[in-house]
Amino acid sequence: MSEDLDIEVSHDVSSFVAELRRLADALESGADYSIQVDGEDVTIPADADFAVALEREDGDSELEFQITWSSAEDEGDASEDEGEPSEDEDKEALSA
Repeated sequence: MSEDLDIEVSHDVSSFVAELRRLADALESGADYSIQVDGEDVTIPADADFAVALEREDGDSELEFQITWSSAEDEGDASEDEGEPSEDEDKEALSA
């Protein structure tokens, strides 16, 4: 299991836009997206989950584009829950 990690890297506008464009192109084509963050190589699978979060605190606002996925290391842990239906499977069963 990998250790916890929390890295934030600032970008100028042009490099930030370039990364957003590369991400958008990968999403649109259904491809994985790879990026290096502070020397850490990261590959985001095409089937990742996406969300937008807005936070406001003490007069400051923060907008985050969040991408979440399980790494290959974590997939072994997920198999322990295979006996129980997922939320999506529960919803499908209710709508049937």
